[in-house]
Amino acid sequence: MISVEEAKQIIDGKIWMKDLESIDLEHSSGRIIAQDVTASFPSPRFDNSAMDGYAVKANDILRASKDDPIILKNIGVSSAGKPFEHSLGIGECIQCMTGARIPIGADTIIMVEDSSGFNDDEYVSIYSSSSKGKHIRRIGEEIKTNDILIEKGANITASEIGVCASFGYDKVIVSERPTIGIFGTGNELVDPGSDLKEGQVYNSNLPVFIDLVQKAGANISMKDVIKDDKGSLHTFLNDALSNCDIIISSGGVSMGRYDHVRDVMIDLGVEQHFWRVAQKPGKPLFFGTKENTLVFGLPGNPVSSYIGFIEWVWPVIRKMMGENKSPYLNGVLEEPFQREKAKYRYLFGKAWIEDNKLLCKPSCKMGSHMLTSSLDSNCILSSGPGPGTLRPGDSIQVNMLPWGKLR
Repeated sequence: MISVEEAKQIIDGKIWMKDLESIDLEHSSGRIIAQDVTASFPSPRFDNSAMDGYAVKANDILRASKDDPIILKNIGVSSAGKPFEHSLGIGECIQCMTGARIPIGADTIIMVEDSSGFNDDEYVSIYSSSSKGKHIRRIGEEIKTNDILIEKGANITASEIGVCASFGYDKVIVSERPTIGIFGTGNELVDPGSDLKEGQVYNSNLPVFIDLVQKAGANISMKDVIKDDKGSLHTFLNDALSNCDIIISSGGVSMGRYDHVRDVMIDLGVEQHFWRVAQKPGKPLFFGTKENTLVFGLPGNPVSSYIGFIEWVWPVIRKMMGENKSPYLNGVLEEPFQREKAKYRYLFGKAWIEDNKLLCKPSCKMGSHMLTSSLDSNCILSSGPGPGTLRPGDSIQVNMLPWGKLR
């Protein structure tokens, strides 16, 4: 049995990166940017108006007021996509819409509310003075040419899609999706929707794995529920080892009489790097490789399987796709957390922000079979081994579930 730290170092040394591909921006949500995205032009691209109003010379309206307006000659309109092509002279103004290019000669914008309004009259009354540059968005004030817009390794969300589109990118470079094979083992497992017979249980782990793989951004190429039979396991695993980047099993890696998964993997040439890890839940954790295929054998208990996927498999999928950030935060306990003397301890929990602190508490349901402990949780709390219980006010590691929200 090895420590969590040793196990993670071993896995990190075996992760390899998928090849890069160019994909349409509209299909990129959830993927990982594989190259820095840079600006090919500044933003704004030109000086433009931040308001609907009149482009004027500030010196022309120095003493303008409602009681003593300044009268300017209206010589045209500058609108978004259709700029005014002539220069502004002394005593003149131009109707200038939001986003429109600032006409040559103008140095400030007067809001339409501070004028006699938009109309076709030859002259306009200005009711307010203004300083130079007021309500003008300057060229390059947000982004300069060649600035990095999005750094390599960023997760693509609506924000990244919007920024890429704003700078003309219709495609982005990402890593290919890993192909995943998932399976559960157990004679007692039946699919949800079927009638339960004596001694049977519904299979929850495979539906959880399917959802987690999809949320992580990978492709499921193989999935099955396999009886505790070496022949069936051999057939599935032999095919999976030839076609999958990662294989994930649920159950069959402990020391029970019918736990055949580890033996079959080794028979098929999988090199075992570790089998048991000093953690709770999930001590019987298998990790091996065959050529470029990574193999994870997770326990069959629902909580062990779920937490094991998030803590061990999820980060591997994301790293293969190019993600480079740590998911871990430091939180402050609001309720006690029972540590283990010699094992790393994981529990579902809830985290929230209060008084600018990340506060958290563990689930009150601690059994590895109690999957309902995940229902009201937005994170996994974890602590290294140590004597006694962590108390309220103590620091603890927080791994926010990828869809978890802080309130």
